[in-house]
Amino acid sequence: MLGLKLPTDPRWVNIVEKNIDEILTDHAYCEQKAASTAISLIVSFPEYTELVEEMIALSREEMGHFKMVHDLILQRGKTLGRDRKDEYVIELLKFFPKGGSRTTQLVHRLLYAALIEARSCERFRLLSEELEDKKLADFYYKLMVSEAGHYTMFLKFARKYGQLEEVNTKWNNLLEYEAQIMKDLGTKESIHG
Repeated sequence: MLGLKLPTDPRWVNIVEKNIDEILTDHAYCEQKAASTAISLIVSFPEYTELVEEMIALSREEMGHFKMVHDLILQRGKTLGRDRKDEYVIELLKFFPKGGSRTTQLVHRLLYAALIEARSCERFRLLSEELEDKKLADFYYKLMVSEAGHYTMFLKFARKYGQLEEVNTKWNNLLEYEAQIMKDLGTKESIHG
């Protein structure tokens, strides 16, 4: 369903289990950045009413997820650590050239968002199936379902606002590019890295 060209190596879960506190901090910031992305799309493209309505709901949901992760951190007797650069997103954002029409910029941002949500969904599925901590496994199962919905929403909007054939070509090319990025990732205590 997700279309990812390179699945996460299941051994990544071993890294996660040895670094749960780091993963939870990274995850919290991922949720915060997802909310920021939704708000940014509202600010940048206010004339797309349907998109604005969905991004309002998404920003609320993502901040709710941030709170849920933050609460887990506090329950574990820890505090939220510092944010780190997301190597995955930094590399991903190099794919599309800067500039172009507003519609092109919108489509590119929607495709990036769809892919980030798809990879998060795939990783959360892995965590829900493989983590020994059943509370965390259940938590990640619920978030996996949510991420799948976000992925399909972003892709739907990209296809709605762009030329369908062109969007599908860009999406497939982005998936291939992302697979190359993933070959060098999956060895760190981060959601995408």
